[in-house]
Amino acid sequence: MNNISRVAVVIAALLPASVLAQSIKGVVLNNQGKAVANATVDLEGSDQKVTTNDKGEFEISGLNNGLKELHISAPGYAHLHRDITLANDQDHTTTFNLKRSPIEVIDIEATPIHMSAMESASPVSVLSGEQLRRQQASTLGDSLEKLPGVNTNFHAKVASTPVIRGLSGPRVLITQNGLDVSDVSRVGPDHSVASEASTAQQIEVLRGPATLFYGSGAIGGVVNVVDSRVPTDSTTRGEWNLEHNSVDEQKIASFNATTGTESFAFYADAFWRESDDYEVPVAADIDDTERSSKYVVENSNEDSDGFTVGTSYLFEQGYVGVAVEQFNRQYGIPGHTHGEEEHEEHDHEEVHSEEEAVFADLEQTKIQLLGEYNIDSEWLSKINLRAGHTDYEHAEIEHGSVGTTFKNETNELRVDILHSQFDEWNGGVSFHYKKSDVEAQGSEAFTPPSVTESIAFAIMEEKHFGDFLVQLGGRVERVTIDASNVLLPEIDAHAHDEEGDEHNHDHEHEESNYTRVFDVAQEFTPVSLSTGVVWDFTPGYNLGLSVSRSERAPSASELLSFGPHIGTATYEVGALFDTHDGHFELSQEALDLETANNIDLTFRKTEGDVGFIFNAFYNQVDNYYYQINTGFYAESGHDHDHGDEHNHEDEHDHSSELPVYLFKTDDVVLHGFEAQVAWQLTDEFKVDLFSDYVRTRLKDGGDLPRTPPLRFGTEFSYQTENLTANIHVTRYQEQDRIAQEETTTDGYTLVDASISYDLSVLNQDVSLYLKGTNLTDTEARVHSSFLKDIAPRPGRSFALGVRGYF
Repeated sequence: MNNISRVAVVIAALLPASVLAQSIKGVVLNNQGKAVANATVDLEGSDQKVTTNDKGEFEISGLNNGLKELHISAPGYAHLHRDITLANDQDHTTTFNLKRSPIEVIDIEATPIHMSAMESASPVSVLSGEQLRRQQASTLGDSLEKLPGVNTNFHAKVASTPVIRGLSGPRVLITQNGLDVSDVSRVGPDHSVASEASTAQQIEVLRGPATLFYGSGAIGGVVNVVDSRVPTDSTTRGEWNLEHNSVDEQKIASFNATTGTESFAFYADAFWRESDDYEVPVAADIDDTERSSKYVVENSNEDSDGFTVGTSYLFEQGYVGVAVEQFNRQYGIPGHTHGEEEHEEHDHEEVHSEEEAVFADLEQTKIQLLGEYNIDSEWLSKINLRAGHTDYEHAEIEHGSVGTTFKNETNELRVDILHSQFDEWNGGVSFHYKKSDVEAQGSEAFTPPSVTESIAFAIMEEKHFGDFLVQLGGRVERVTIDASNVLLPEIDAHAHDEEGDEHNHDHEHEESNYTRVFDVAQEFTPVSLSTGVVWDFTPGYNLGLSVSRSERAPSASELLSFGPHIGTATYEVGALFDTHDGHFELSQEALDLETANNIDLTFRKTEGDVGFIFNAFYNQVDNYYYQINTGFYAESGHDHDHGDEHNHEDEHDHSSELPVYLFKTDDVVLHGFEAQVAWQLTDEFKVDLFSDYVRTRLKDGGDLPRTPPLRFGTEFSYQTENLTANIHVTRYQEQDRIAQEETTTDGYTLVDASISYDLSVLNQDVSLYLKGTNLTDTEARVHSSFLKDIAPRPGRSFALGVRGYF
């Protein structure tokens, strides 16, 4: 090496990296060669992200030499990946051509690796923008039910939760900004989700096992509600909405706003919603002369409100912020009535009764701390921090006083550490801690107080190998469930067909005051592994394959329950116990982890005037926890009206008795498909087609209960600069694959429509809209609902509203 070369090397070593760094300059165009403004250009494996100007131009500077992977996205276009190699002696200039996609491609926010409906190995869906506002309902399950693979358990429009591929409850995790919503909605269908869609930015659904990102409670999928409560920028913007709905006289008002300075950002939102009992069409067996009248689902009213305030400190490498939310909700519990009060009419010698309605009073205070620090060093790229504290309480009010109270206090911490790109691998590790203290007190506290604590460590990686994207991951958890006051009372469990049982029951009842108490401590170690590959085998098309093995620790309610659960009209007994001729003892069988082996195969067309996503899945779940009907009945302590098939009119009064259901394990198989096709006929007119189906069965024969039926439908959309119109038609087929205690549910067709007009008022963008649901006034009963016999879907309804943006 000569002296000049030595001097050059020394100077290069002493100069700051920014002097030697290269840049990538480019322009983003569409198929017609026109500039695409506000397109996002991401440098994978780093925090660098820029947007194009009005001419479609961008520049990413401060880059070292080597291979760089860019990800380009824009609304209405298919995403584009491009590898660029930088040399030391020159910048790089290039042109990107985006192709139209009739299926909107939106990135998932709450996962460490990149995921979207068109690019990831695992199937995901995102509801956002105008589609979210059109479909939002008072409950989360009803808001999401038009997404492929997602149904609702429709608990009379007051407490509906999502059903993903036939799974719900403790297998589907509901989160807010990646943190557990921490209510008690997973314990019973009559417990409302403490999250609000009207102030959400987008709602993300991960179908199939998502335990890799969220833990064993997500073995069936995840619903993540994303909002801006902890703002990441200080741009002044906001949204407000006013609406009135005819079917239940529902009135809605909501707003959210963000503003700030260069270093500080502020956020606020609030909502208010009030509704009466909702109307339903006349039942099929009513006389024809009465078919034009309306009936209501008693005790289906609601009164909700809430607000959130948040602030962030913004700095060059990221942000850190905190938000506080207060969520309040009072809602009726249909079918859950107590204490019939008799009234006597002396003149006509007529006696009738009035039932005392029961309602829930829900309060939740949630604090979230979110932060992001972009390190961009040789080894580390970014650290994401998510922490939360939730104090939840929900009381069931009977006769004007509290009958049963449910509480859940949860503390949670998630830290994702993402490394710099290493040999073209992007990813990182995640640490996750959660502790939930759940307590139920009162006459219907069917689960004892318990503390569930989990600590988890996960690793996630992805890499492009030419036309192949490979995604890998693993997670190990330690889950403990501690309950010091597990009760095992001596109950009078009996069959209704026993001869002369009434006197025997009275005798047994006198001797059944003995209750045994146990101190239970259980520990589980779930391990989850996942691998996936996406093959772009030809321009505009790809194939995805995802294989995972996920384990789940049973929930406290599945293990420890022992008492009447009025929301499901059953007397629940947990898997910790077993029965012998109506007498219950501690089970001698080992408590196993639930294990899901899942395969997803996806075929997609990502660009052009026609786009589609076809997905098929097969999921075998070993040691699946579910309830079986023991054939016995036990006293509930109250009279209840559920309209179920267990009310028998015989010589004995069984109106206050409930069937005893026992949690047990078995091997089950779930398989099915989801299909979505979008055809952009013209710039204004688009047609969407969809269908989904899931078959859930015991491996040795028999069907699982409350499985959604086959459905298919279409949506016609027309959109100009100011006018948007949509017609949505969905057909639900008859469900006759039923469990032993179920009845067949008839098929039905729902027709919905909406129209909106955008205008400018006082320099604000304002949208006037009209929505119609169930326009044919069809009697529609939801097979996945516990209340399908007494609470069908609402009848014909019209909603008139106005929405503004600033």
